[in-house]
Amino acid sequence: MQMKKYNFNAGPSMLPREVIEATAAACLDFDGCGLSLMEISHRAKSFQPVLDEAVSLVKELLAVPEGYSVLFLGGGASMEFCRVPYNFLEKKAAYLNTGTWARKAMEEARLFGEVVEVASSAVDNYSYIPKGFEVPADADYLHITTNNTIFGTEMRYDPVSPVPMVADMSSDIFSRPVDVSKYICIYAGAQKNLSMAGVNVIIVKDDALEKMSRTIPTILNYMTHVKGGSMFNTPPVVPIYCALQNLRWIKANGGVEGMAVRARERADVLYAEIDRNKMFRGTAAREDRSRMNICFVMNEAYKNLEGDFLTMAAERGLVGIKGHRSVGGFRASCYNAQTMEAVDTLVQCMRDFEDLH
Repeated sequence: MQMKKYNFNAGPSMLPREVIEATAAACLDFDGCGLSLMEISHRAKSFQPVLDEAVSLVKELLAVPEGYSVLFLGGGASMEFCRVPYNFLEKKAAYLNTGTWARKAMEEARLFGEVVEVASSAVDNYSYIPKGFEVPADADYLHITTNNTIFGTEMRYDPVSPVPMVADMSSDIFSRPVDVSKYICIYAGAQKNLSMAGVNVIIVKDDALEKMSRTIPTILNYMTHVKGGSMFNTPPVVPIYCALQNLRWIKANGGVEGMAVRARERADVLYAEIDRNKMFRGTAAREDRSRMNICFVMNEAYKNLEGDFLTMAAERGLVGIKGHRSVGGFRASCYNAQTMEAVDTLVQCMRDFEDLH
């Protein structure tokens, strides 16, 4: 009998079992048509309702106001590092540097115009979210990364900004309510909290588009996809279907409000053990601790036992808890589909390891 596995991978990450099963079934026979979801035309009449419902559920779950479009496009969040400044950076953009992906987005934007780094926590290995920074009033937008998967910090609030905001919400979208009206663009790679890898969701304010003086290549122009209904070119059909199944699951389990409760419950239990256990310590400032990616390391006196703990965790079916090389230690990713059973199993492993040593 195979050991039960608990998936703490940072991305691609776990999905609800029923979402996986529904997607797998559609890959064998989509909608009873006798063809696989992987081989139907994206313009088939039976697929358009999939895209339409997925768009509708994004708008419903995040209370997206009128005047915004929801797009499902390929390319990963890294594509939006380029597409955002192409569409919105006329002269100057402000970026908050809170981690690896925030820095990469900022570096890409420098290809299109002046970039002001309004604040950075790089000097302290991105262990906190900078606060009290000033945003230039003449910036075209302020870009933030709401959750930092590598360093375990998160902004669970919508900042006050004198200019329009753009947010990379790849790893915490649909985990809490968001005031979409404060943003001209929200984007997220799907493979953490929404779907399998291969699709992005983009929420874009329509009247913020087509204001650029530069010529934007057709495929990189958001308006192309707004007008084309995410069908300008062949969309990633299977990941979109998977996203639809997950959006249905989120709605059936209390919406983003329900996801926020689940996230808080998981994080409270695991952080309490990290703070109690003499062998471990958290790496992120307490006020900025992520509920999605819970990062911790061995205390210095037990540093030589790190490998032993990873071995014990693997023996108990705990998968993907090794920390990113930038931080070391351990990382327990607790996206929407994560269970309390998995968290309790990790906590018990930590307690047993403490007793052993």
